[in-house]
Amino acid sequence: MKIEREQLQKYGFEGFKTIRELMSSCREIPKLMGVYVVLWEKDNRPTIMDKRPFDCQEDKYPSYSKAELEEEWVEGTHIVYIGKAGGFGQKTELHKRLSTYIRFGKGKKAAHGGGRSIWQLADAQELIVCWRVLTDEEPCCVESKMIADFCKKHNGKRPFANRRD
Repeated sequence: MKIEREQLQKYGFEGFKTIRELMSSCREIPKLMGVYVVLWEKDNRPTIMDKRPFDCQEDKYPSYSKAELEEEWVEGTHIVYIGKAGGFGQKTELHKRLSTYIRFGKGKKAAHGGGRSIWQLADAQELIVCWRVLTDEEPCCVESKMIADFCKKHNGKRPFANRRD
């Protein structure tokens, strides 16, 4: 049973907005450092496309092969991506980082190639995004721990769209 939403809420995650909603407005996202998670809350495996439906920055951030992404999908979880914003002197906060991620997903020039695998999911706009503001912890440390914990639970596999620990 996949209960990640309840677990994430217990640990202070909030938002839980679809990408479609965030494409309309990112105003609710805090302008503070933190971590965020992208969820596929359906029980079926999503349809993976051969390439993103837009060509923006294909030279810098190329689409992955469909076969590679099929292999990367992790069964038994709703979590498809874990990201961070801010910390260690970085000015980027959750609002800016997620706004840039969404801008990339709209096919516009944006410096957010991390997690770009989600844009090859046919129903990417149905994905859910949640975030957790951090005040006493470094986002990179929390992100790394979350990915490591995920890997322990899923036979060493990272979340679908995370390419590194």
